[in-house]
Amino acid sequence: MADIINPHDRFFKEVLTRGNTAKQFLENYLPHDVTKLLDLDSLEYTKDTFIDKHLKEYFSDLLLKTYLKDGSRGYVYILFEHKSYQEPLTAFHLLRYMVKIWEMSLKNGETPGFPVIIPLVFYHGEKRWRAGLNLKSLFNHPEDMVSFMPDFQYLLWDASGYSDEEIKGNAVLRVTLLIMKYIFREDLRGHLPGILRLLKDLSKKQTSIEYIETVLKYLVNAAPTDNISYEEIKAAVDEALPNIGGKIMPTVADSLREQGIQQGIQQGIQQGIQQNAREAVIVGLEVRFETVPRSLVKVLNEINDPSILGMLHRKVLTAKSLDDFRHMVDLIMK
Repeated sequence: MADIINPHDRFFKEVLTRGNTAKQFLENYLPHDVTKLLDLDSLEYTKDTFIDKHLKEYFSDLLLKTYLKDGSRGYVYILFEHKSYQEPLTAFHLLRYMVKIWEMSLKNGETPGFPVIIPLVFYHGEKRWRAGLNLKSLFNHPEDMVSFMPDFQYLLWDASGYSDEEIKGNAVLRVTLLIMKYIFREDLRGHLPGILRLLKDLSKKQTSIEYIETVLKYLVNAAPTDNISYEEIKAAVDEALPNIGGKIMPTVADSLREQGIQQGIQQGIQQGIQQNAREAVIVGLEVRFETVPRSLVKVLNEINDPSILGMLHRKVLTAKSLDDFRHMVDLIMK
């Protein structure tokens, strides 16, 4: 069910684990001073998971490991975290994940010294990322106490911060990044033929056709229908990839019909989960603060993502006041 609920996360993970796409991304978007130290030919995906049931609501669980280019003992973990909405506490949640990785390192008796972890947040929401890029930004502290606070900085790839010309890499990576950049935007329909045209030279290979199918399924599942319809997607495919458009869209349609049957069965379950999660937040607020303003209830009723509702439920316990809680909601929804 999670695959249907969160097509952005599914698409992100499916593409980043395809071929050398992750290597292409790191070569183009990690700082040069970092990439020159890494042997990216040794890049591998880790099969371990360090995420408990609560952290699964925050993390896409995509972790890569690479060795150092100078041959010295040690390696670097690269932690990809995908976001399609604002999360003010991202640095804190990354820290929790990083600690789990270091605990694993201790448990396995690996080489002295913790491995370096490069946290990288991939964000493609509708508005520019506004959360602080380091852990220190989450503290409320006098300047003289800075030395007592743990700190690290995470890297941010914000789709809205790049022009189309600045998005680099091979055709698969460029198309992926451009599609995710425009997925929430009203001008998606105008850009889509040009984006798909980047795949024209690849359309004869079977693996490339499979990737194109993945892109089209993502578009149909994730793009708001007010921005682009199924027929407009089909027209863009016919225009950009005339040799395969007639063959590939029926395959996508068959897949979507099958998924629609599954989704219809699960929709009632999902609605129940949403309602229970929403009620848990409201009841929690009533227990802590007695009265919950109708305006706040209205905002909560408009949130349909169970992962966001689950996160807000936990924030009920830490909010100092209703105003403090409302501020958290506003930050998440912006």
